[in-house]
Amino acid sequence: MSALRRDAVRVVVPATSANLGPAFDSAGLALSVYDDLVAMATEDTGVLVEISGEGENSLPRGDEHLVVQSMRSAFDRMGVEVPGFVLRCINAIPHGRGLGSSAAAIIGGIVLARAMVVDGRDRMTDDDVLQLALERETHPDNIAAALFGGFTVAWLDDQGRADAVRMDTHDDVRPVVLVPSVELSTAEARTLLPESVTLADATVNISRSALLVHAMTADPSRLLVATADRIHQQSRSGAYPGSWRLVSLLRESGVAAVVSGAGPSVLAFVDDSTSAALSGLDTEGWIVREVAVSAMGAREVPLLP
Repeated sequence: MSALRRDAVRVVVPATSANLGPAFDSAGLALSVYDDLVAMATEDTGVLVEISGEGENSLPRGDEHLVVQSMRSAFDRMGVEVPGFVLRCINAIPHGRGLGSSAAAIIGGIVLARAMVVDGRDRMTDDDVLQLALERETHPDNIAAALFGGFTVAWLDDQGRADAVRMDTHDDVRPVVLVPSVELSTAEARTLLPESVTLADATVNISRSALLVHAMTADPSRLLVATADRIHQQSRSGAYPGSWRLVSLLRESGVAAVVSGAGPSVLAFVDDSTSAALSGLDTEGWIVREVAVSAMGAREVPLLP
């Protein structure tokens, strides 16, 4: 265990929203809702997992836990043997709601394992973290935002490697998340995607995706137009009819609203002129919360006293 730190290590990782309307599997936004992970290496073999918050009654407490699997993958990649460890997860990111809980578990686990190794950053760069996470997530939008924070645009190169750019959002970008009680698996939602799209619809999404970068970073007044989508949201609306209805009502009221990731949560961007439209809608059964953009991605932080 000479390569391992003897003390406990704490990492926080943000929730994320992907697609943001037109930029399917490409755009991501880190949000100020965090899973809080603490781990410490032990001489004993095996893992001991404690969970509180989201998933405390449903998530596995052994090697099947996604954070544990991601940690073990990272230790293997760094060439470090770890007999065992204890892990505490304090989860605030809703599960199965399109807010990046899986990406947070994967990125959080990898970054946590790296932080537990004395020379972890020399053994594993952020690019290495991204590539390892891609082996589990397969598309880079959420994992890029969870790792780097802020507003990210991510892609796969011709060799299938992930890359991303991170940008600061404009100060007037004000996200609101609307979270329903129902869950929807990303895998199920992806089966509903169309196999082909028209040239007209593809052109709309390309132009809006380009505008989205400008709207998020320089001119949020363009967000209603920039978040328009013709490819993935309506085609999957049968899986989240309540979410699609809410998105449609918000957009008709001038609020830039989208389905968050694969759904069913809704992400809206408000300002002083549109917040009233949001508050005037019937959102019974939804948790409505204005959150900040998380400028930071997954990172080590001091242990709580």
